[in-house]
Amino acid sequence: MSEDWWGLFWLVFLLAGNAFFVAAEFAVISAKRSQIEPRAEDGSKRAKTALWAMEHATLMLATSQFGITVCSLLILLVSEPALHHLLEVPLGAVGLDPSWVSPIAFAIALIVVSYLHVVLGEMVPKNISFSLPDQAVLILAPPLVVVSRVLSPIIRGLNAVANGILRVTGVEPKQEATSAYTLDEVATIVAESQKEGILHDQTGALSAAFEFTEKTAADVTIPVSSLVTLPEDAAVTDLQQAVAQHGFSRYVLVDDQSRPTGYLHIKDVLDIDSDEADYPVPPGRIRQLVSLTDDTDLEDAMAMLRRTRSHVARVVASDGSLRGVLFLEDIIEELVGEVRDATRKRVEAKKG
Repeated sequence: MSEDWWGLFWLVFLLAGNAFFVAAEFAVISAKRSQIEPRAEDGSKRAKTALWAMEHATLMLATSQFGITVCSLLILLVSEPALHHLLEVPLGAVGLDPSWVSPIAFAIALIVVSYLHVVLGEMVPKNISFSLPDQAVLILAPPLVVVSRVLSPIIRGLNAVANGILRVTGVEPKQEATSAYTLDEVATIVAESQKEGILHDQTGALSAAFEFTEKTAADVTIPVSSLVTLPEDAAVTDLQQAVAQHGFSRYVLVDDQSRPTGYLHIKDVLDIDSDEADYPVPPGRIRQLVSLTDDTDLEDAMAMLRRTRSHVARVVASDGSLRGVLFLEDIIEELVGEVRDATRKRVEAKKG
């Protein structure tokens, strides 16, 4: 392979390198920490490395800029002359004046290389990172960190000079990219907005949302003794009588020692024939209780109930003792206010 064809090979390689550094730079800046942290907590090495890169954003930017500069210079020094020489052959064969062949070949080579550099080396990777920042940072941050460590003396030196210039001008450099507001920052913004009369939280939903993140299952757990319960061998008629009397749509089933073993929803028995109404509800109709500890955050408790498609959970203390029962409805009320059971509404209307 001639030197000119090797030059084209290096053009492709250097464009890919330039694209990598551009994409990595924008991924580190654009990625949301809130999307990466859960994966890191689950043990993902890529996510942990991506978080480290986001926490050392200026170092990563210095690495990216160094890589982009080197790739760009090498494209001009190696690839453009190679393309220039290759174009001189067909241009000379078409009968152009020899004095014009080299300038025209140079102009075409410069335009082609510049176009490829801008489009494939800059715009495409940048737009990909902007469109899929969280996925891009997981893929690109690990190799970028490796490059920064290999070239650590050079990169840290350049970064130190840049930070020094910023400090001289009165700007304090930041190491970490700010990708999201913290909960405290959002709460402060809301409080200040209410104080200035810009934001009105008449329903209290915003305030409830901030308090919600600090509460645990213990805060909304109801003792079994405070519930309207049914025995675990309850018949359909028992459920119907409970609905008629109390109006709730769900009833917790308890054993002889008043320990919750499951729960029934009124719609679970609607299709049971009337001649079987006096028999215990079949076990297959009884819904299972999710078990939670009393120190479980309400956010996690709600996520567990939604994931298991359950409305009720059994809450136990750290020593295994029963604390009570938690309803999904009560968790939602912590966010949006009182939620009335539709079945109870109809019963109250009939009584009225």
